Parts: sequence; C-alpha cells; structure tokens
Amino acid sequence: MRVVIADDSLLIRDGLASLLRDAGVDVVAQTASADDLLLKIASYQPDVAIVDVRMPPTYTDEGIRAAIEIRRRGQATPLLLFSQYIETTRAVELLRGGSSGFGYLLKDRVLDVDDFLEALRRVASGGVAIDPLIVSALVGAETPPGLLGSLSGRELDVLRLMAEDSPIAPSPAGFTSPAGRWRHTSTASSPSCTSCLPPTITAGCRPS
Repeated sequence: MRVVIADDSLLIRDGLASLLRDAGVDVVAQTASADDLLLKIASYQPDVAIVDVRMPPTYTDEGIRAAIEIRRRGQATPLLLFSQYIETTRAVELLRGGSSGFGYLLKDRVLDVDDFLEALRRVASGGVAIDPLIVSALVGAETPPGLLGSLSGRELDVLRLMAEDSPIAPSPAGFTSPAGRWRHTSTASSPSCTSCLPPTITAGCRPS
C-alpha cells in the first residue's frame, strides 16, 4: 500500500510515517501544504492519501478543499481525512461526490494503532471509515440543498446507525459499493439496513 501524508505538523507527519513504515506501508511522499498535496497525488498516484483538514496558509479548511479538488480533477485516490476538527459541509461534498474510498477520523479518538491501520486499509480498498462523532455532526448539520438534505429518510437512518457503532465502524457484509452503483445484496446479514446508500456511505451499518 502506497501512501501520501499531508499535515502541517512535522511531529504528526513524521510520527505517522514511522508508524506506517513499521507496519510495512510504503510512505511515498509527505507534505505540509495543501497545494503541494495536489502535486504529490498527481506525481505518485498513491493508493490512499492521509489529509489534515486545517492547513496553511489560513488553517481553516485548505486540506479538505484540496481533497475536493482531487475529486473534481477526476482522480480516484482514496482519501482519509485525519484531523482534530469536524468540518461538515465540505465533508458532505466528498461523501456525495466520490466513488472511491473515503474516511474521516479524529486524531484524539484513535486510541489503537491496529484500528487506525484497519481503517486506512479499508479506505484504500474503496471502503469507508468515519468516526461516529462526525457522523452525528453530519446528520445534525444544516447543509445546502442537494447535499445531505437529498438523502432519503432510510439513508439517514443508516448514517445514524453508524453513529451508534464503534469508534471505527466496520463495513456491513450486506453492502457492496461497485463504482457508480448502489447495491444492497443481503438483508439477512444486515437486517437493520433496509435501503441502499451511495457507495461512499456504506460503512458502519450495524446488524440488529
């Protein structure tokens, strides 16, 4: 697995790189700049990028805006947002617009290295890993028409189930997410999930 890390904190960037290399992950590039992240993605074409939300120069949402730009350019690089902050509106843009892996974890709530590595691998393989606090914020957020507000009631129910699950929620066996399609394959394995979701919102539905 080839990874690019984008974080303005040298300690976090190097610490993540060391942790990943110890686990056999190939860290192909690191950057402290959202603009440079775009160049690194184009140059290295990693299997997944770990991206901080707040980066220079304004430390507001440069990282997540760079992630949106990666999607806008048609690059299918899976993205794991890794931050201390919850940014709902732009996160919903990524959820609605992407067909490849997506994750959003909070730095101070990842307490186990193996859990983090599992989430990273899931995102790299096209799955989803979202912290339940972020799911709760997404469900409760006021978002523009056409974003989260366009989800059906059943789809929102699945998001709420994600929020009730473990800090890094597992993908349900009953859902698959081939690019460009929504498919619910088995209600028996996941009886609480009675609707199909976009391929970017199919992780974390917990069986009854």
